[in-house]
Amino acid sequence: MTRRKQYPLRVDPEIWAAVERWAEDDMRSANAQVEWILRDSLRRAGRLPDRGGENNKGSASPGEKG
Repeated sequence: MTRRKQYPLRVDPEIWAAVERWAEDDMRSANAQVEWILRDSLRRAGRLPDRGGENNKGSASPGEKG
């Protein structure tokens, strides 16, 4: 199993409640939802590292920032 970085995160209670509701709708844990949100945001910005460790900046889809 891939080792995961543990990081304490301070979040506004309203934002956390929204994340928990979204996670419940998607049948995920809140932790998995936060990871999904981060990964999706990085992908959309063209900053998600590929499996080789290099980022994909500049490879965003048309209409997306990048």
